[in-house]
Amino acid sequence: YAVWFFELLRLDDLRRQDITDTILASVVPDASFNLIKFCREHCAAEPLVVGEPGCHLGLAIDTDRPDEVGADRLVNAIAAGALYDKPAIVIDFGTATTFDVVDAAGAYIGGIIAPGPNLSVQALHLAAAKLPPVSIKPTAKTIGRNTVDAMQSGVFWGYVGLIEGLLARVSAELAQKPVVITTGGLGRLFHEQLPGIDHYDPDLTLNGLRLIHHRNQGH
Repeated sequence: YAVWFFELLRLDDLRRQDITDTILASVVPDASFNLIKFCREHCAAEPLVVGEPGCHLGLAIDTDRPDEVGADRLVNAIAAGALYDKPAIVIDFGTATTFDVVDAAGAYIGGIIAPGPNLSVQALHLAAAKLPPVSIKPTAKTIGRNTVDAMQSGVFWGYVGLIEGLLARVSAELAQKPVVITTGGLGRLFHEQLPGIDHYDPDLTLNGLRLIHHRNQGH
């Protein structure tokens, strides 16, 4: 972490001495342990950890089990509620594809978790030895005339159909038409193919962390 992070700082003419505060949101316990240690030892800053009792979110969580909601999903919901009109739906393309819903009052009311596109490609490759790993991109035609095209079509257009279907069902459960924001590694790619997505925001999670840090000043 130190080698990677401080090299990025150097490329932007920043020094680690310029760091005054740190904030962390993670859903991987082993990574959380190491990142907390990194902040303490290399940034000289005790991290504010999203999800711990001392971290004030300023977000109403209206779900059956609020303690089960992943920190990354809460961070995205906070950013969406603060930066965009409400109600809002955030689609985050990570290991999982998550849909997170903020209602008209700004409360987090739940969402959807589906396997991510990269995970689906990996599963196909591992489960069937003759199926190669493929990149995720739109194909010119839905009907693939070779194995790679067929896999790419199935994964990409399959996810387009999944997103369209889930957005329609979630929107029908809300009283108002939601604003739809996408983020994550494949967010731009799917945004370009889905007219139902209003915004692509690659920095949504980082902005959510910034907002949480700001809300905790003085707490």
